[in-house]
Amino acid sequence: MCGSTVQETSLNANSSPCCSCCGPAQDSELETQTAAPAATESQYLVDGMTCGGCASRVSREIGRLDGVADVQVSLVPGGTSTITVRSTMPLSREAVHAAVADTGYELAGSK
Repeated sequence: MCGSTVQETSLNANSSPCCSCCGPAQDSELETQTAAPAATESQYLVDGMTCGGCASRVSREIGRLDGVADVQVSLVPGGTSTITVRSTMPLSREAVHAAVADTGYELAGSK
């Protein structure tokens, strides 16, 4: 048992400049950053996307907006696709519209 504790301590020492007792605090800090729920969720409609490449470009462009935590696209090839945006703060419709327009598409409306 003691041997495993020493091995665990040296693994933590190699991964961070702190002692092994600091390891769990760093892990929980990382969990807090990645597991924190987004404050808002909005859905937008976009007409005319035909493939995963289209959806990826739109998703990437919206993802560049301040506060965006996650973008999911429910692609309907050639139809009206739904984009779900989770963000840490409310986004202006104008900002989302501009991001979508930068990819060559127009926002059709919001749900």
